[in-house]
Amino acid sequence: MSATTEHPTGTAAIRPFTVPNTPKPELEALRARITATRWPDAELVADFSQGVQLPVMRELARYWATEYDLRRCEARLSDRPNFVTEIDGLDIHFIHVRSPHAGALPLIITHGWPGSVIELLNVIGPLTDPAAHGATAADAFDVVVPSIPGYGYSGKPRDLGWGPDRIARAWDVLMKRLGYQRYVAQGGDWGAIITDLMGVQAPPGLLGIHSNMAGVVPADAWIALAQNALGAGPGAPAGLSDEEGRTFE
Repeated sequence: MSATTEHPTGTAAIRPFTVPNTPKPELEALRARITATRWPDAELVADFSQGVQLPVMRELARYWATEYDLRRCEARLSDRPNFVTEIDGLDIHFIHVRSPHAGALPLIITHGWPGSVIELLNVIGPLTDPAAHGATAADAFDVVVPSIPGYGYSGKPRDLGWGPDRIARAWDVLMKRLGYQRYVAQGGDWGAIITDLMGVQAPPGLLGIHSNMAGVVPADAWIALAQNALGAGPGAPAGLSDEEGRTFE
């Protein structure tokens, strides 16, 4: 893991963050709630057409109640450089790992819902040190992985308006505060929406975006798709082009 550089102080200070250990009584209470689950009747089919099968859910609950090691997860998080900085009145938590390779391209990656920065831990090593993972130093990135407001160790908004567009603007502030005048962005799920809006806002220095959930469907089509999936939809919305209609179908 490479060291991070000096960060600014004062009103735009970036503060080191120590990942806290969850108190043992909270873990015990969580396990007790899992163990006390009231299970539904079993499905009537032998496949997943009626949802996740009861034996699968029971095994999953057993694992979380008896085997899952939160301390290992906390240790993995602590092994990365964690920071907090205040943006627009809200504390934003993020992981920041600089590449050991000179000229690495700065990259901000945004998680989705109901996820967290945990889902991105495995990509930090290959991205920051590709030479150690079968690629070349030319593929290297400096990686910034923030927690969306209200998620993980970021602060909970106390005012309205912390939607994807505001978060997108905050991410540009974060990257510039870290000294990155040129950078790229990536995201999935809600992170994809935030990243899409970074592209729409096109702040100076944002070179490009990558999404693994491209937002190319009109909003009314998304609503109709959801309604149709529930068996209550009227079909495709009016006004779609032939290509959009084929995509909808």
